[in-house]
Amino acid sequence: MLIEAARSMLLVSDLQARLVPALADARATVDNAAWLIDVARRLDVPVAATEHYPQGLGPLVGEIRERVPDTAIGTKNRFSAIAAGCLDDLPGHDRPQVVLIGAEAHVCVLQTALDLLRAGRQVYVAADCVASRRALDRDTALARMRDEGVRIVTREMIAFEWLGEGGTELFRAVCRDYLR
Repeated sequence: MLIEAARSMLLVSDLQARLVPALADARATVDNAAWLIDVARRLDVPVAATEHYPQGLGPLVGEIRERVPDTAIGTKNRFSAIAAGCLDDLPGHDRPQVVLIGAEAHVCVLQTALDLLRAGRQVYVAADCVASRRALDRDTALARMRDEGVRIVTREMIAFEWLGEGGTELFRAVCRDYLR
């Protein structure tokens, strides 16, 4: 099942100022997430983000925050964005495909993904755009999500599926600006 730009949204989970420094592979995760947000915006894929308990974990890190408008950020105290109900008013909330990235893979990403599946959505998690404090937790979460029916993909798989074809002006622009 291909990820279609017109049918999907990108959801960024909890890449927050006090959490990111503790993540394994934090720099790569944030860089990859920022790259995917840029591609999504270029292709008019709605982007939304969550902040978990922001008074304790702080706001989204700068690289993510500067790419997501205030109106596209939901706050939550529940681990699952679905259980918290904060996705309902965010851009793209009604699209059938959800591309999910962020932290922590074994907590908020996992619980959100499983609740999205239960709600009948097609869920894609970009393995190179999620992290946990420990690599074992991240890897185990990805394996569990795959076992439960979540499609595990990479940021480039997503970008090329959103594009759908080469040889167009949009394809050339995305390749020029993002695929270096």
